Amino acid sequence: MSNASSPTASLTDEDLELLRRPLHGILSVAAGPLPPQPRPVWFEATAEGTLQLFTGAETLKVRRLRRDPRASLLVAAPAGERERWVAVTGRTTIETDGAHDLAARLAARYWGPDAPARAAETAAGQTAEPDLVRVVLHPERVRRYRM
Repeated sequence: MSNASSPTASLTDEDLELLRRPLHGILSVAAGPLPPQPRPVWFEATAEGTLQLFTGAETLKVRRLRRDPRASLLVAAPAGERERWVAVTGRTTIETDGAHDLAARLAARYWGPDAPARAAETAAGQTAEPDLVRVVLHPERVRRYRM
């Protein structure tokens, strides 16, 4: 029996419960006639109802998003749990502020207790990539499934 629900334009409390876990999201960006190139990403659901991630300012995904701001992010429950996923589609904005702070928050979220020990890695990565940006996904359509 399917528990797929009708698409909405906003995230529900149940969606946010899944999205606030340290799970990888699969980001796909529009590329016109080219096939999308999905990539796993760390992300954060914001109080404003958007999703955000950080990346280098000159990455392929940012270059593609500057040409066409459409993107989607799919997040699924891990193996061993009941099947459940949330897919968010919408337009993105590229923000030049807050990317380093977001990277630090996400490192703590995804690395958990090992975050302090891995802080040097984060600092080294940010030094190697000083031009980080935040990609903010503004939901226009949210699809979900829960078994």
